[in-house]
Amino acid sequence: MPLEFTRLIRALTVAMPLLLGTAGLTATATTAQAQGLFAPAIQVNEKVITVYELEQRERMLQVLNAPGDPRKLAREQLIEDRLRIQASQDVGIRPTEEEVLGGMDEFAARANLSRAEFVQALAGAGVSEQTFRDFVLAGMSWRQLVQARFAGQSSVTDSEVDRALSSGGTGTSSVRVLLSEIIIPAPPEEADAVRAQADRIAQLTSESAFSAEARKYSATASRDAGGRLPWQNITDLPPVLRPLVMALSPGQVTAPIPIPNAVALFQMRAIEETGFTSPEVAAIEYAAYYMPGGRSAETLARARVLASKVDRCDDLYGVAKGQPESVLDRGSLPPSEIPTDIAMELSKLDPGEVSTALTRSDGQTLVFLMLCGRTNSISEDASREDLVLGLRNRRLSGLADGYLAQLRADARIIEQ
Repeated sequence: MPLEFTRLIRALTVAMPLLLGTAGLTATATTAQAQGLFAPAIQVNEKVITVYELEQRERMLQVLNAPGDPRKLAREQLIEDRLRIQASQDVGIRPTEEEVLGGMDEFAARANLSRAEFVQALAGAGVSEQTFRDFVLAGMSWRQLVQARFAGQSSVTDSEVDRALSSGGTGTSSVRVLLSEIIIPAPPEEADAVRAQADRIAQLTSESAFSAEARKYSATASRDAGGRLPWQNITDLPPVLRPLVMALSPGQVTAPIPIPNAVALFQMRAIEETGFTSPEVAAIEYAAYYMPGGRSAETLARARVLASKVDRCDDLYGVAKGQPESVLDRGSLPPSEIPTDIAMELSKLDPGEVSTALTRSDGQTLVFLMLCGRTNSISEDASREDLVLGLRNRRLSGLADGYLAQLRADARIIEQ
């Protein structure tokens, strides 16, 4: 892959949550090679989304390797884009041609490319210039609307800044999520069957149906509760999982996530914004004791006995005494450097708690995983100005999300 295109993908991935998709395409019928591409696919109030627009958005999502089902995401994002554009135009907000071109220049510069080079790179992936233009237009329109509508509600008081400073964190608000999980063991000989099963579960939208599948197939300790997990701060989740979860609406399920010897799925049950974040986690210390026998009844029984006897990670040194050094791993790593499946399990644990959901060696070795502790990073150079800006932007984001949800609830949406 050319370096310029690699930069393009990186820049688009960073900016996707900010620009929030495309608005209406105006490409002519000569762009389409197949008859019917410009037929209506979805009607949002009085506006139409065409088959061509859906294909363009889906293609862009595929180029970006966006998490989840690209087709489903394309439909959701385009519906919301129509609502954003319509709300902006209803109050007279229409970015000028110069503003749009400036936005395209700025966006392309994120990949160290000119606008022309950026458009050429997109064209090579089958994404039209008009799609890029409308992508920028939608984001600019929405940001101008949010600023105009909610500027008076986004002020930050001195007491809020003082509270943020005393927390030692960054001072931004915290999002927490209520998830359900399913982790299905997938030894090599069953990998295809498990993937097909996971693809089926990923289409569920019912919490009760997802919980029933968890009780039947999940290997985690939460299976008896139907896979239901308690509230978790989004920052406690593994970095790779956060964008997957934040892309979900209540009831939606992630696409199957492959992890060593298993496949994971998560369903969003609820999401809310809370007070202020605790300091960002700089490192997580954990211990992994490897037990032969995989998830056999005998090995799981031994693991339960062991869990009743150890209270902290140091106790595992005595358990591993006299065995090869390879049976016990203990380390302290930044969250981004921890294997995804281990990070997922650690996010559910408090210090001293244990997980036996994971395996290694093609399922032949059970991982007895214990969380030792977390080390928080403290921002030593956070200024009041930075905190005010962060708090204000976060508040604007929350107000904007609530307004969009209201627009969607009030809209007339007809899918063909």
